[in-house]
Amino acid sequence: MVLTFDPFREFDRLAGQMLGAPGVGGGTAVAMPMDLYRSGDHFVLHCDLAGIDPGSVNVDVDGRVLTIRAERSARTDADVQWLRRERVTGTFERRLTLGDGLDLTKIDATWQDGVLTVTIPVVEAAKPRRIEINTGRAPALQPAEQPTIEGESKSLAD
Repeated sequence: MVLTFDPFREFDRLAGQMLGAPGVGGGTAVAMPMDLYRSGDHFVLHCDLAGIDPGSVNVDVDGRVLTIRAERSARTDADVQWLRRERVTGTFERRLTLGDGLDLTKIDATWQDGVLTVTIPVVEAAKPRRIEINTGRAPALQPAEQPTIEGESKSLAD
């Protein structure tokens, strides 16, 4: 026998309304779980989108704003009697403002096992590099570079 009575259903519904969570019937989620880190010369973003069709996922860059949008459709089976519905349906969207120093023309997105991975490379000019230290002494001039006195054609080496 299936238990159809849920004594906490009303409490969950009221708490969801007060906290701004989507209701039992679905709705629009304003955020999706993500991790963001730097690995070498790339920033890597992982978004958990389990149960979402990869064909419904869009990754766009407009100016310096990266937008990830995905949609999970509700099941429409006519013969289903829902006992608990916690997986949010609707449109998921995440916007990130990208800083200077990123190569926006080489952003790459891949999908594996319900996880979207977006890789954003750092531009060459923004990569760390070693700066040579000048000791303050003038470099020694080579014989062909010896200055001549104006009007004289001999070099100082003579």
